[in-house]
Amino acid sequence: MNKELEHSFIKLLEEHQNIVHKICRLYTNNYDAHNDLFQEITIQLWNAYPKFRGDSKFSTWMYRVGLNTAITLYRKSKRSIQTQEFDTVQFKISAEDYDDTEEQQLKLLYSAIHQLNDIEKALVFLYLEDKKYTEISETLGISEVNARVKMNRVKTKLKTILNP
Repeated sequence: MNKELEHSFIKLLEEHQNIVHKICRLYTNNYDAHNDLFQEITIQLWNAYPKFRGDSKFSTWMYRVGLNTAITLYRKSKRSIQTQEFDTVQFKISAEDYDDTEEQQLKLLYSAIHQLNDIEKALVFLYLEDKKYTEISETLGISEVNARVKMNRVKTKLKTILNP
């Protein structure tokens, strides 16, 4: 590959790498798995980059490649050994005035999201990223109406999970 292509890819990846980290957080539950998935998504993005035509925004294309890679690996991992929960390996510093309400809410949310199927996870992720339904439908390869209907069903499902 030429240096110009490599330079433009690295620049775009650096600008949008948080997208990949968020996808990794959604589909992994420990530090090593997160890094492995980040590396795999980066490899897939690099391999597919020469075919990126620019029909959509780079970030939209990145979501699509990243989510497809994560879902593929997630499905494969369902056939392998379970790993340790992400929260059990995090080091926490306790202080008397520490309010963990937001952290607990995020744990509950991630716990609920982990109970969803692959497409529902991707849908919630994009929704929480404030993506418009047009972009969500384009990223997931479904119609905009289908994305709205699925999102409404997922919201109901999450409410049931969070408030039994």
